[in-house]
Amino acid sequence: MELSLIDAPVTLTTELIDIESPSHHEAKIADVIEAALRGLEAGSTGNAGNVSVERFGNTLVARTHFAKAQRVVLAGHVDTVPLADNTPHHFEDTPEGRVLFGCGAVDMKSGLACYLSAFAALANDPEAAAFDLTFIAYEGEEVATKYNGLYHLERDHPELLAGDIALLGEPSGGIIEAGCQGTIRVFVDAHGTRAHSARAWLGDNAAHKLAGVLGRIAAYEPRDVTIAGCTYREGLNVVGMEGFVATNTIPDFARLTVNFRYAPDRGVDKAKAHLEEVLDLEPGLELIYDDVAPAALPGLDDPVAAELVRAVGGNVRAKYGWTDVARFSSLGVPAVNFGPGDPGFAHKRDEQCPVEQIEHVYAQLMDYLTAK
Repeated sequence: MELSLIDAPVTLTTELIDIESPSHHEAKIADVIEAALRGLEAGSTGNAGNVSVERFGNTLVARTHFAKAQRVVLAGHVDTVPLADNTPHHFEDTPEGRVLFGCGAVDMKSGLACYLSAFAALANDPEAAAFDLTFIAYEGEEVATKYNGLYHLERDHPELLAGDIALLGEPSGGIIEAGCQGTIRVFVDAHGTRAHSARAWLGDNAAHKLAGVLGRIAAYEPRDVTIAGCTYREGLNVVGMEGFVATNTIPDFARLTVNFRYAPDRGVDKAKAHLEEVLDLEPGLELIYDDVAPAALPGLDDPVAAELVRAVGGNVRAKYGWTDVARFSSLGVPAVNFGPGDPGFAHKRDEQCPVEQIEHVYAQLMDYLTAK
């Protein structure tokens, strides 16, 4: 299969959807995108080597070399969640307009198509491009971090992530979702002595030892934090309970799984310190860190970001949840989420994206990347 990068982004989205690429099976789509990018690279030979392409596993990095004053990074993942009998693509007409259906339609092959189309349109046109561009198509976003191609680049080739701003094609309804929350997941473990519930005095109920910390979490009042006009809502919640034995048995082990979503004005160390202060564990309880990811500041006060805000008509909001923008933020690169589609349809059997939104995001993106 060959991608025609001169096709409209909606057509390119359908082509990407029809290349099935669930996590750990991205080789085919990476091959096809690489071939298209190599075509741009070959096409630049008469233009002082405008484009270079590198591949790391199933992650691709294409860069222009116009010697512009600023560089914009456009990044999107090529993998999807497992298929649910939702390929190949199809269209449906609704009262609101035409809608594209298929696995990855919203998360995030439509965003990837917009970015790839924009890169292709400007890759060998230094007169039209306002910035140098880096396009990244990476594998393994929907699975554990150790498989994430952007994580590998951050660790092994951080220079390839360098830029004045990074755009990540996560579905955001065509609105800039700036920064992201940080997240910490911990286990709170309690140990006791197992016994028959008819002879409870012979045991020591581990679950009861969690009553204090459970009450403190329930009573916690989270903050709303406004940064650069974006309001981030924090949250501390029990998201799991386990360790019980049987309905006639005093448990000798009990565990709470607790998730803290924190605003980007807290670094990881301060977020950990706050969490531990709130939990205020009694002697004998054990705190185990399971997952920690930093937040990302919105970075909208940067002049390059301000131009993007202008291009989208000032439609900006905070990003709830964690995304790979934090990887750029950790390197000092302001980053935002910007892509078509309602994230509420991500990972669903009826995953879908309005055609008009794909076209609108692409038009705004090109307005931004060519503004002088």
